[in-house]
Amino acid sequence: MTSISRRRFLQGVAATAAAAPFISVTAKGQTVAKVRHASIGSSGMAFSDVNSFSKHPAFDLVAVADTDLCAVARLQERFPKVRIYQDWRELLKREAKNLDSVNVSTPDHMHAMVAMEAMKRGKHVYCQKPMAATLHETRLLTETARKRRIISQMGIQISSTTPQRLAEAIARSGAIGKVKEVHAFCEKSWGDENPIPEGADPVPPTLDWDLWNGVAESHPYKKGVYHPGQWRKRVDFGTGTLGDMGCHIFSPPYRALKLTSPISITSHGAAPSAQNWATRAKLHYVFPGNEFTEGKTVDFWWYDGGEAAPAHVAEAAGEKLPKTGSVLIGTEGVLLMPHMADPVILPDARAEASKETVAKLLAEITPRDHYAEFLDAVLAGKPGSLSTGFDYAGPLTESVLLGNIAGRFPGQTLEFDARTLSFPKHKDADVFATRKYRKGWEIKA
Repeated sequence: MTSISRRRFLQGVAATAAAAPFISVTAKGQTVAKVRHASIGSSGMAFSDVNSFSKHPAFDLVAVADTDLCAVARLQERFPKVRIYQDWRELLKREAKNLDSVNVSTPDHMHAMVAMEAMKRGKHVYCQKPMAATLHETRLLTETARKRRIISQMGIQISSTTPQRLAEAIARSGAIGKVKEVHAFCEKSWGDENPIPEGADPVPPTLDWDLWNGVAESHPYKKGVYHPGQWRKRVDFGTGTLGDMGCHIFSPPYRALKLTSPISITSHGAAPSAQNWATRAKLHYVFPGNEFTEGKTVDFWWYDGGEAAPAHVAEAAGEKLPKTGSVLIGTEGVLLMPHMADPVILPDARAEASKETVAKLLAEITPRDHYAEFLDAVLAGKPGSLSTGFDYAGPLTESVLLGNIAGRFPGQTLEFDARTLSFPKHKDADVFATRKYRKGWEIKA
């Protein structure tokens, strides 16, 4: 089901128009730059993304694709002129000359393929987190965006908010001394301890189930098990709690301390099943240290699904542990980085001594819109200072996804070689750096 009206939309536009924003002429003869955009996905986070983009005066939603056409109604009501596709591949093919950019707001397993196909057509990409579902996919997107000079942004919009940026600046300022430990938390539990029910249910007439399976091996349709929403719990389609929230919560300490790739990762939780991610996780990362850390390495812990942090962390945080967020324990104090809330310095004496520094850091932070800065970069034709371009989002996402690999080997410390995306002393872990693709769905640069 497609709409391909206005076939002659670009007649008279210069041959280079596909590589630059469209210039329209108003009734008063004024020229107005437009970013011609397509959304891959129409509901949930996709709708939120498009709605946020639409606040920018240059935003022009040209087309949308969704494997489930019943999900498109709300977006179509909001943007009545948008052209609707069920197959995102058809959208990219038919609308190639009409687009400058796309947002990829699909289940995790399709991020890499959709983003890659858009970049191969020279389209700038805003991709939801995690950037991709495997280490190899993430590295491929990062390198392709750099090689093709693609303007990119990953959808961790809180990285542009003032509280997060202030927390990062405080951590770098030395207000809590050198950082000894990082502890990050998420109360969500995107996992499942129960096996997936056997059999198959009738596929809704509005849903292209084969297309929804995409790069994954085809699974029987089961109502309420995969689509909509429950795919995050499933190994073949989502990346669990860590993939869903890790990029958000890792980012403040990761950027604040200018971390790179971890040296090793150890899981102290249950392994996932063949079908589902575990409901709880406790992971220990070791990152190389630098001028912001106390030693040559720094310990970074992750807890989700209600997994508790050690007593000394709660004591250091004054029993104010964020349910979602992170805690940096320094040589001279503690910094709480709650998710989407103002940072807190502890103890109170340290906070009082740092008041002037914090006020100065806050005054230096100018307002920033995560979505607008992407569109502004597309309009300018250059990345500028995008907060989560793929050069930053790629290494961050790789670090997050490493936790899911370690989760498959409870109690074993996996040493990691970032250059080769491999585990030199744990070759059985290497297979999880990529995935098995369904025939005809291989991702190619």
